[in-house]
Amino acid sequence: MRSLHEIQTAIGGLSAGERRTLLDWLLDADRQAWDRQIAEDFAPGGTGACWLADIDEQIRQGQFRPLE
Repeated sequence: MRSLHEIQTAIGGLSAGERRTLLDWLLDADRQAWDRQIAEDFAPGGTGACWLADIDEQIRQGQFRPLE
């Protein structure tokens, strides 16, 4: 694997179109990683699952305000 400096230097040598394609790819990869993390966090047993259970209970008890 190349060092960060080597990667940065290689990116600097790309054409504008190639940099745009790389940026699009990086943004898509980042979005996918974020989506996976959210899914894991709010899946049963995830760190956010208890919040969802609390919210569901508040809704059942009528203790919520709908968003405008």
